[in-house]
Amino acid sequence: MQHAGNNFNIKVNDIIVRYNDEGPKEASVIIFIHGFPLNKSMWDKQLKSLKDDYRVIAYDIRGHGNTDVGAIDFSIDLFVNDLLGFMDALKIEKTIICGLSMGGYIALNAIENHSDRFTALILSDTNCTADSPEAIEKRMNTIISIKENGVEKLANNLLPNLFAPESFETNSEEIAAVKEMIVTTSKQSLYNSLHALANRNETCSKLSGIKVPVLILVGEEDKITPIEAARAMNVKIRNANLHIIPHSGHLSNLENPYEFNSQLTKFMATVKPI
Repeated sequence: MQHAGNNFNIKVNDIIVRYNDEGPKEASVIIFIHGFPLNKSMWDKQLKSLKDDYRVIAYDIRGHGNTDVGAIDFSIDLFVNDLLGFMDALKIEKTIICGLSMGGYIALNAIENHSDRFTALILSDTNCTADSPEAIEKRMNTIISIKENGVEKLANNLLPNLFAPESFETNSEEIAAVKEMIVTTSKQSLYNSLHALANRNETCSKLSGIKVPVLILVGEEDKITPIEAARAMNVKIRNANLHIIPHSGHLSNLENPYEFNSQLTKFMATVKPI
């Protein structure tokens, strides 16, 4: 039976979570987790490409897109708790998980602490390290800047780091869409998420314990989580494959969806169905 829809909502913990859910309901499930400060729509091209063969789900993280903020301070642990509650609410026992950037931090934490819930892991443009003191200071300064200068300036500052230079010539629609995602995120959610990112724990020391198949994808011009970070993870994970996505920066799934989706499809064909 084909199961398709956008902007479903479901109660998870103390919030209403919005999500897209497409593909055959009996097929293997893939859950996509977006980056900061974006939302589930960044995965639209992946859902469209994969929905004939997989049940593909993308959801808005707490405080992003159309999902409620709730009354609890944000943390990566909280985001993982929301993910597991979301899976439980949808009666999904096990899933393949794909996270980009902040979504990758959530996915790594989830795999580390709840490995029995996942059959494979896709890490896109992310890393396993904690923030350095300098990075933490930069995030706190970003909060000050948002308070003083607004979210529009944040978006304008982020875009050159999110996209490869050539994307400003070839991907103007995607850039406009990402800017819209950023400026429509509430200031409180931005503050809460920046604190969560700054306070996250490293997961590098636990990578050797990952037992499921892993695909690592990274844009060849990613300035935020560069190729070196992806290679470092690849060395530590036994079952990992690394692929560099050409003509792309930090948002490789948006900048080169053809290559990104091709690598997803090849990888998932090797994952045993549940």
